[in-house]
Amino acid sequence: PMFAGMNGSAIENFTCVIYNIFLMNCTWQAGREAPADTQYFLYWQKSREDNQMECELYIKDENCRNMGCIFQNVSIGTEEAYFLVNGSSKDSLIQFYDEYIDLYKI
Repeated sequence: PMFAGMNGSAIENFTCVIYNIFLMNCTWQAGREAPADTQYFLYWQKSREDNQMECELYIKDENCRNMGCIFQNVSIGTEEAYFLVNGSSKDSLIQFYDEYIDLYKI
């Protein structure tokens, strides 16, 4: 599919780790071609029936750019969770990144 936005602006190396059953930490790196002012936003959906939720506690880098998220009170089901990271910049359109992850496998 064709993705709107500048090539290389989507996040890279998206990973999530679950700690103590109820805490999930997701991190990523800025796209190689993303403008310096790019800000990223993470949304996730635990199952197809649930509403999409934005991250409430972002992890920021030295430039105050969102580079991860800490989720609290995570409940792990058997369905794949959907993650979407989009970005914004005053200089250009930013490509989004999305992925389905089996939380019970991580």
